[in-house]
Amino acid sequence: MDSIKIIAQNKKAWHDYFIIEQLECGISLAGTEVKSLRDGKVNLKEAYAQISNGEVYIKQMHISPFEKGNIFNKDPMRDRKLLLHKSEIRKLIGQTKEKGFSLVPTKIYFKNSKVKVEIALARGKKDYDKRQSIAKKDAQRSMDRKMKEFRYQKIKPRVV
Repeated sequence: MDSIKIIAQNKKAWHDYFIIEQLECGISLAGTEVKSLRDGKVNLKEAYAQISNGEVYIKQMHISPFEKGNIFNKDPMRDRKLLLHKSEIRKLIGQTKEKGFSLVPTKIYFKNSKVKVEIALARGKKDYDKRQSIAKKDAQRSMDRKMKEFRYQKIKPRVV
């Protein structure tokens, strides 16, 4: 059984993009960065992945410097290499060549004490798509609220 501990999620990615496909990959980190991740000091909001020279790098991911790391701390905004098989990278190159597709990190987590990043092949939403998503969420929320009220009324005993 795999033990998974989620460190951070990029909820903004689900709002700004249509997620087509998700892919789990490893990430190359320094020791002090892993210690900062254990404390949950990471920000994925503006992060994105980019393919260059046949390798995938995650950019704009902020990992705060470890407090006790002194000289061993790395630059918090440095590019970090994602660990993928060549065949997966080739597949991603083909998919991102299409207009409007990009690679967005959606989640970073520990899986059996190894740091993993979930990247998603995504297509950007237009403003009207975002409005439709928000309207759909609001409708679902109000429907759930009404169902909960209805269930509560059915269970409630009648006093005569």
